[in-house]
Amino acid sequence: MAKKDTLKALMNREVSEEVANLLLTKYNTLSAISAAGTEELVELGLTEEEAESVLAKIGKRAVRKTSAAKTKKAVEEPVAVPMEEVFHQHEYTESEKRLFAIVEKYDKQLPMKIVCDIARVIEDADIDDETCEKLISVAERMYTSHLMDQNESAGVMAAHSIGEPGTQMNMRTFHYAGVANINVTQGLPRLIEIVDARRIPSTPSMNIPLTGIAAEDENVARHVASEIEMTSLLDIASVETDITNMRLIISPDVRKMEIRGLTVDDIVERLNKVKAVRGLVEKSDFDVVIACNEASFKKLEMMYDAVKNAKIKGIDGIARAVLSKIGGSWKIVTEGSNLKEVLKVEGVDAENVMTNSILEVADVLGIEAARNSIIHEVMGTLGEAGLDVDIRHIMLVADLMTNDGYVKAIGRHGVSGKKSSVLARAAFEITTAHLLHAAMVGEVDHLEGVTENIIVGQPITLGTGAVNLIYTPKKKKGEDE
Repeated sequence: MAKKDTLKALMNREVSEEVANLLLTKYNTLSAISAAGTEELVELGLTEEEAESVLAKIGKRAVRKTSAAKTKKAVEEPVAVPMEEVFHQHEYTESEKRLFAIVEKYDKQLPMKIVCDIARVIEDADIDDETCEKLISVAERMYTSHLMDQNESAGVMAAHSIGEPGTQMNMRTFHYAGVANINVTQGLPRLIEIVDARRIPSTPSMNIPLTGIAAEDENVARHVASEIEMTSLLDIASVETDITNMRLIISPDVRKMEIRGLTVDDIVERLNKVKAVRGLVEKSDFDVVIACNEASFKKLEMMYDAVKNAKIKGIDGIARAVLSKIGGSWKIVTEGSNLKEVLKVEGVDAENVMTNSILEVADVLGIEAARNSIIHEVMGTLGEAGLDVDIRHIMLVADLMTNDGYVKAIGRHGVSGKKSSVLARAAFEITTAHLLHAAMVGEVDHLEGVTENIIVGQPITLGTGAVNLIYTPKKKKGEDE
């Protein structure tokens, strides 16, 4: 395995880039790292906890090689703290009480949300009781006319309503409105990403509104953006290798440093935290010098690789942060996403931060937030393409993707692959494997769904097929009872 492939494999296993580069100075493959014990990794420059974490992440339990004299540390199991149930009683306004009294008086079948929405709209208007009764009557008629009939194929209708206009979508990547050089995937590719529940979108992006003085002052907003945007050493300085004196010379760019609010001392402080060069970084006038403590070209090259992409400032995963002014207030649009860390930044309107990475929303804010994110992203994608799809179809898809407590894809590794019917799974993909496995374990198909009934050629349990009629003829006179 090439070093770059090993680096990518380590990064995919959530090993930090700094630790990965340090490991690659001695090992070339994951198996070589796995074969090394904790003690060898500690000698390389990792702490004992980091070494155990790396070995666990690449698929091998970390074995601590300690002498017999040392006793094992007792590992305390984390105590699960029960979550507190939060319940907020809705307090009805006068308008809502008035409308609910009309609903109860005339026995209308209206959900609470619709009544509250009507009350909110007419709250400041002077409307008499007769007009309110007409409003409730019209609302009930519109509500009941939009209800789905019993035994209606809701899933088939939702699939058709999304799939048919989806064929009219184009497959381009659009520039973010009002922001130069920030691209976001839209159209059909974005819709496929959402329903496939991709862990990382092809163009991850965040929309970060600012609050307080940062929303009004461009300089403060620019400072917040610099705190968010990831800044590596090569972004603000050039690195030269002085082979004669066995050292690295880092020459900061004054203009770039000022834009990001950094000083030479900040660079020295940050580089001294990099394991490969810890304790070797010194300030020399305006330059930073890292002297190699060994007469080894390999060591010098290893130091260069460790510092060139060293993180100086910002949040991991945010490649760029661009300011945009909409509606008189400043906001930040990013290339890359890291919701958990962005919410901690001062000046950010945390309640209104948006990311297009749905699984990240699920990890940070929970499954209900992920469900809302799916609805928001799909409706936004369809709206960008000029397609009008009823939100209830999207809500049905979002409910199906999240009803197990985690985000599932609509495919053979998610919703379709977990159907109880053998024939339905076999009709979707990898037919032979499903039928073979079902035969081996003795699965039974009760033919309750649409797909499996069509396969065997009998009426589906929808519409007229959902009703069984039994006719008992009347007895003629003279026949035995």
